[in-house]
Amino acid sequence: MGQGPLISRRGLLGGAGALALASCGRGPQELQGGWVGATPARGHRLRQPLPAAGDGPLRRTEVLIVGGGVAGLACARALHKRGIDFTLLELEDQAGGNARGHSLQGIRCPLGAHYLPLPGPAAPDVLELLIELGLARHELGRVVYDERNLCHSPQERLFFEGQWVEGLLPPANGAAGLAQYRRFGAAVAQAQRDLGFAMPTHRARWTAGHTALDSQTFDQWLDARQLNDARLRWYLDYCCRDDFGAGSAVVSAWAGLHYFASRHGFHAPGDAEAEREPVLTWPEGNGWITERMAAGLGPRLQPGRTVLRIEPGKHEVQVRCWNEAADAPERWSASQVVLATPLFIAQRLLGEAAPSALLEATRTARHAPWLVANLLIDAPLLDRPGAPPAWDNVAYGSQQALGYVDAGHQGLAPQRAATVLSSYWALPESQRPALLKDEWRQWASRVLAEVSSLHLDLPERLQRIDIARWGHAMSIPVPGRRSSASLAALRQPHGRLRFAHSDLAAYSVFEEAYALGHEVGSSAKSQSSQKETFG
Repeated sequence: MGQGPLISRRGLLGGAGALALASCGRGPQELQGGWVGATPARGHRLRQPLPAAGDGPLRRTEVLIVGGGVAGLACARALHKRGIDFTLLELEDQAGGNARGHSLQGIRCPLGAHYLPLPGPAAPDVLELLIELGLARHELGRVVYDERNLCHSPQERLFFEGQWVEGLLPPANGAAGLAQYRRFGAAVAQAQRDLGFAMPTHRARWTAGHTALDSQTFDQWLDARQLNDARLRWYLDYCCRDDFGAGSAVVSAWAGLHYFASRHGFHAPGDAEAEREPVLTWPEGNGWITERMAAGLGPRLQPGRTVLRIEPGKHEVQVRCWNEAADAPERWSASQVVLATPLFIAQRLLGEAAPSALLEATRTARHAPWLVANLLIDAPLLDRPGAPPAWDNVAYGSQQALGYVDAGHQGLAPQRAATVLSSYWALPESQRPALLKDEWRQWASRVLAEVSSLHLDLPERLQRIDIARWGHAMSIPVPGRRSSASLAALRQPHGRLRFAHSDLAAYSVFEEAYALGHEVGSSAKSQSSQKETFG
C-alpha cells in the first residue's frame, strides 16, 4: 500500500461488525480505543478570526518552514547541511505528516504510509538519505540494503474465492484473461520505452504523449484497448486506490500507467520477472524514517504551532501562529518562507497575497480522505486455507478497504504472539464529512466487519482499536492535474516564498515529497544572497 497512504465495502454499522462484537459477549460501547493522530481542531483555527496584530512575542529566523511532513523535513535536512539558519513550524505535536508512527501497548504500528520501494536512478537524494540512516551501503559498485529492513517473506497475499493465494494479482481467468494480462504488460513496457517515466515524476521528460495520457481517465484508456477482464480491472483499480486514493474511473491514464512504468513494470502470472519488487518497511511504517529525520533538528523543530497567516513583505515575511502548548499567539519574521503544506492550506494562509498559480492549482485540486485503523490482538488469528499469513493481506473484490498489514511481520521472534493489524481504507470524497462527524465506534464497527470476514475469531482476539483519520490524505491525480501549468509554476520561487509539497507532483508518495523538499532546501538562498537579489 502506498503513502504516502480508505470505507468498508459493506459499510454496515449495525451489521457484521456489531454482530462480531456481540459474539464474544462485548457490545460496541465496550470496545476500547479511540481517535489518534491528526488533530482536526487545530487546523480548523484557520476559520476563526485572527488575534490582534500586535499579540504574541516576535521571533526571527532566516528560513521558516511551515509544515513538518516529509517535504518539510527534507527541506530542513538540506538547510541544516548547508549551515543556513532555519526554523520548522509543525501543526501537530509530532512531525512526520501522514508518515507518522504509533504505539499500542508497546507495539509500534503506522498511522499512515507504511513502506518505501527501493529508490530508482531518478531518486539519488532518497538513496543518499537511506545510506545516511544505515539502511543501504555501496559495496563493490552496487547498492546493498540491510535485509532486516526489507519486507520479510511472504510479502503479499490475496483472499480469492475462499482461500488465500500468493501475491495481489488475481489468478488469470483462463487463456483469455492471461492474454489480457500480457497485453497490458506489453502496453506498460511500450510506455516505458517510448515516453519514459520516473520517480520522482518531474525528473522524466514531459512530452505530448504524456499530456495525451493525462487528458483522459485510466478507465477510458483501458476501454479503448478492450482491456476489460474483470480480474485485471479490479486489480488496476485497487492499485490506483492504493497509491492515489481514488479508483481507475477517477485518476488519469498517465497516473495509472505511471504506477507501473515508473517502478517495476507489470508482469503477468508465469512471466520470468513476475516476482514482487522488494520494499523497505518497519512496524511503525515510514514513521521509522520521519522520526529519524526529525531527531537531529533539536529546537529548530517547533511542534504544536498552528500557522494562521503568512504576510510577505519587501524585506521579510511575517508569520502569525498559535502556540498550542502555551495557548497563546506567536509571531515570526523570516527572510524566506517555505510552505511545505497542502496547497489549499497554503492558499488559506496567504489569503490575498496568494500568487495566481496557487489560486488556479487549488481551484482544480481534489484530495482523498483516508482512515487507518490499528487493531491490537492478543494472539495470531485463525486463518483460511491457502497461502500463509503475509505482511500485506487483501480481499479480492473490496471497493474501499485496502486490506491490512501486520506490524509484527518484521519481528524475528520464532513464536508469534500479540501484534497489531493496520487496516487501510481509501474513502470516497463524499465521506469526508462523516469522517469528521461520526463517532469513532461507528468506524470501528465498519473496520471489524471487513477484517472479521477474513478472520472469524477476530472479536475474541481484539483488545483495542485506535483509528487515525486523514481528511485530505493525498492529492488525486485527476485528468489534467499532472500537466497543469500552475503546478509547474509553483515549483519556481515566488519572491520570498517557496512551495514544497507532494501536491506539486499531483499525487502523494514519499519519493515525491522528499525530492521536492530536498530541492528547495538545497537551492534556498542565504540571507546575504537574498539581500543581493531583493535589495
